[in-house]
Amino acid sequence: MTGGGRAGVLIAAVLLLACAGLVGYGLLDDTEDEPKPSTTPTAAVTYEVTGDGTAEISYLGPDKDGRATVVRDAELPWKHTVQVPLGETPTVAVVLGEKGGRAACTLAIRGQHVQRATAMGEFGRATCTGELPAAGT
Repeated sequence: MTGGGRAGVLIAAVLLLACAGLVGYGLLDDTEDEPKPSTTPTAAVTYEVTGDGTAEISYLGPDKDGRATVVRDAELPWKHTVQVPLGETPTVAVVLGEKGGRAACTLAIRGQHVQRATAMGEFGRATCTGELPAAGT
């Protein structure tokens, strides 16, 4: 073998060991999969929709992107409690289908009733919102 051939084999061996080390580290270090504890203070928010039949319900929940969670064709009555970060505005909205009907949304923060609204008729809509204090207050 020439000097260049040995250098190539040596480089390949070093790269192979480095790759094996990274793969081994990835397999052994499973801390990435463990949920990180939330450092943001939250409050318990209970959303409830009463009525008959089904409705589309959207609410602010524990979505990391800050987007609403949507439940299509939710069977009524429906109730869900989530932890919402302080400073956010908890909201639940209900939309009736083409058959109409009547449904009411309610919102409670830390067990205290905050708001109620009623949707009626074809594609009727209702929205309930509340205010959470800012973190640290």
